[in-house]
Amino acid sequence: MFDPTTTSIPPPRKLGDLGLSLWQSIQDEYRIDDAAGRELLAQACECADRIGRLAAKIDADGEVLETEHGPKVHPAVKEELAGRNFIVKTLQKLGLNLEPVRMVGRPTAWQKRQEARDADE
Repeated sequence: MFDPTTTSIPPPRKLGDLGLSLWQSIQDEYRIDDAAGRELLAQACECADRIGRLAAKIDADGEVLETEHGPKVHPAVKEELAGRNFIVKTLQKLGLNLEPVRMVGRPTAWQKRQEARDADE
């Protein structure tokens, strides 16, 4: 039976929910099948899992912590932002900020309207 939650290219390592979701969405649109590209994507996906864990800790503790020297931003906020930056840069290095490969076949009426509107801009 076909499972729509899986991709034809599995990740090289076990990923958590956020990482696996990112892996599947990228593979569904771009189909990265070279070894270097898969490794870069896996690194970004592992970082997405780490960001999820950091975000949960920040949510539990609060974004601002009270210390003996006054309020202080949670130290994990800096790490979360660095991880987000890593993911964005990695996806750019993979060229994924460009338009995905178009589907084969006749375009739908909606796609024709989109293409016409894009041409007008």
